[in-house]
Amino acid sequence: MAISPALEWADRLKDLPGPQTLQWAVLLALAALAGHGVQRFAGLPKIVGYAVVGALAGWLGVAGAAWPLSGMGLLLLELGIAVVLFEAGARLPLRWLRHNPMVLVQSLAESLLTFAVAWLSLRALGLEVAVVRALSVIAVAASPAVLMRVMHDLRASGPVTDRALALATLNTLYALTLGVAALHAIDRGDATLLAWVASALAVLGLSLLCGAALAALLAAALRVLDPGSQDTAVVVLALLAVCAGVTALLGGSAPLAALLGGLLLKQAYRRPWVRPRQLGTAALMLNIIMFVLVACTAAQADWSAAALAALVLTLARLAAKVLSLMGAGLGSGMAPIKSFWVGVTLTPMSSVALLLTSQFVAASHSIGTQVTAIALPTILVSELLGAALTTLALYRTGEAGQPWRELRTRAAGGDEASQYGDS
Repeated sequence: MAISPALEWADRLKDLPGPQTLQWAVLLALAALAGHGVQRFAGLPKIVGYAVVGALAGWLGVAGAAWPLSGMGLLLLELGIAVVLFEAGARLPLRWLRHNPMVLVQSLAESLLTFAVAWLSLRALGLEVAVVRALSVIAVAASPAVLMRVMHDLRASGPVTDRALALATLNTLYALTLGVAALHAIDRGDATLLAWVASALAVLGLSLLCGAALAALLAAALRVLDPGSQDTAVVVLALLAVCAGVTALLGGSAPLAALLGGLLLKQAYRRPWVRPRQLGTAALMLNIIMFVLVACTAAQADWSAAALAALVLTLARLAAKVLSLMGAGLGSGMAPIKSFWVGVTLTPMSSVALLLTSQFVAASHSIGTQVTAIALPTILVSELLGAALTTLALYRTGEAGQPWRELRTRAAGGDEASQYGDS
């Protein structure tokens, strides 16, 4: 018996991707085009285009992500963060920190002052301790992902760029360690400082153990595989995904394990190696998904519910980072004006802050809802404003590779595959 064409097409339609899959496919294509256009015509980094498209999609209710994040959205976000932090950890020069320990002092001062100023500012608004604790931890973390994207688009290099990336990587390490520890005590307002420190050390120890295993496996693989081959790219991504899953099961922090894995790999595998272009292409795709997802999710927040608290947190965070770096930078070999611009580059918040916020919501709905109302607007504003301020900082310090007019000319000639492939 012959099947009618209408029935045949109906059967085919059942096998097509769902509406949300199609929406995300179109959204990512638009984000890539917007990123290219923003760089070509405005001289701004592509992340601005990615975030604007994601924010518009969130406000319009297109391809909305479930909150708190779960399923495929959470998996892609965690994998994107793991790739970025693995790269950031591999760029963190421990030898430089040994020769100039004031950089580490500067990092600790910046993180502690940011936490303290955020805490005092939010407590002054009458928020409860558990909410203030969560938001203060989130405020500590800058965004290595945004910094690395901007650095790549501007071809930036120099002492301000290196210092900014090192400090962003370190304060992300602190925030992830304290964040997971705060999750364990989120419903315990009477949790002592000693208990919180013990929990933070346990998280750091578990993550360090998983990161060391990741570094050992990758170092062994690199002795067998060609560092620039497709096989190496597949192995790196697969091991990062496995590390993320195992670390989460053990109670550690998957992004923190990836960061520590990159840091330890740099020590275990001394020979310089060119990361395969295939890894760069995959990382770029994950980057676009990550930035769009962050903006799309943050834009869905009720901005009127806690606008004042979000504004206070944004301004307090920026002031704390700038002032602390200028004060602690006196013995670090950097002039005060450059320390000021380094502080400006630490404005961006993005994927790590969103992940921590989502985890707080999953751990406690009542507290997480209050955290979300303040954190999501702060994250979106900091991502967009931070990318622009970082561009300004690198341009004013003379570390952006080319002036903005020449950037537009270069962007018109073509795009690089990824921030990783040509680093």
